[in-house]
Amino acid sequence: MTTVETTLTGPSPEPDREPVPAAPPPVRDWPACDLDGTAFDPVLAGFMREGPLTRIRLPHGEGWAWLATRYDDVRLITNDPRFGRAEVTRRQVTRMAPNFAPRPGSLAWADQPDHNRLRKAVAGAFTVSAAKRLRPRAQAVLDELVDGVVADGPPADLVERVLEPFPLTVVSEVMGVPAADRERVHAWTRQIISTSGGPEAAGQAKTGLYGWIAATVRARAHSTDEDVYALLGRAVLRGEIAEEEAVGLAGPLQIGGEAVTHNCGQMLYLMLTRPELMERMRTRPEARGPVLDELLRHIPHRSSVGLARIAREDVEVAGRLIAAGEPVYVSYLAANRDPAVFPDPERIDPDRDPNPHLAFGNGPHYCTGAVLARLQTELLVDTLLDRLPGLRLAVPPEQVRWRQKTMIRGPRTLPVTW
Repeated sequence: MTTVETTLTGPSPEPDREPVPAAPPPVRDWPACDLDGTAFDPVLAGFMREGPLTRIRLPHGEGWAWLATRYDDVRLITNDPRFGRAEVTRRQVTRMAPNFAPRPGSLAWADQPDHNRLRKAVAGAFTVSAAKRLRPRAQAVLDELVDGVVADGPPADLVERVLEPFPLTVVSEVMGVPAADRERVHAWTRQIISTSGGPEAAGQAKTGLYGWIAATVRARAHSTDEDVYALLGRAVLRGEIAEEEAVGLAGPLQIGGEAVTHNCGQMLYLMLTRPELMERMRTRPEARGPVLDELLRHIPHRSSVGLARIAREDVEVAGRLIAAGEPVYVSYLAANRDPAVFPDPERIDPDRDPNPHLAFGNGPHYCTGAVLARLQTELLVDTLLDRLPGLRLAVPPEQVRWRQKTMIRGPRTLPVTW
């Protein structure tokens, strides 16, 4: 970490005067880090040691932003209407992503009441009942992929053979992506979450994806299907949302399938490199759910932080004043390692109870696809462990290759045998 701004406090105030506010902490650079394995970001760990609020500067954008790392502060900020997202779209807030082109309609940038209006348009595709209806089809897709792995025999790359094609197919069916377009859509979403091609490559991918989404929404306006693009097409036709809002809504949902691939890759890597964890999962299949929650809490699913908020008025957080107009980030990764909430937070504890992790976010911006993501995670882990009882790494752990220059962390390959 590099200190790029320092401030000095003056002499102690005289007794009959108002106390001088505490000097703001220095601004810390947070460079893009390429980390292998499931190691926790050492820069973020340093911020957590410094205190509950840090001022940070990320590789792109302008200026600095507050970063909250303590669990209670993260929950407060993410559920308090005094902090909003919409204003961020009109500013060049310091950020990790090289390309910044927020679109109208994106749930990620919407504040109330627009957020609820927009979310209502797609909510039907992401309910618990919708996931239950989807489960048999998702299991059939997964079984076919694993059948191919078994037929070809070991070794196999789980990322290539299962972890990538399964969420791609499931999300494509939920969204309503025709089979002929799926690989093209997947190529766009991969580039959007990558930082390797810089702003130009990410911008071109967004242009391609969002142009395709606009055409698809228009084409599905009279469909009676219940996939997302049909729901959006009908909502536009009824005048409930604008077409550009429909496009902004669909984009992040389409990209969300990438997270399942890489989160499950990290979870399986941990099982494959910790015999006691794998043994627990195999011998107590009825109790896998709590272990998956603990792994969701533990894995560093992303690089750095997500999207900023702006303070709409002066707000005191953790004893410091966040002034109106100042940008604020929260770290769910740090909150999930807060020792005040999770004793011995660095340890994977399969029996951790309670486990109020924030892996899917908090507040109005809680992940829209959380139910779908959890369904896919459960199916992947159950099916792979049950169908491949001798599953183990085919290479030493240090030879597993990890994604670089990306905002979502995970293994590039996961070579296994059985």
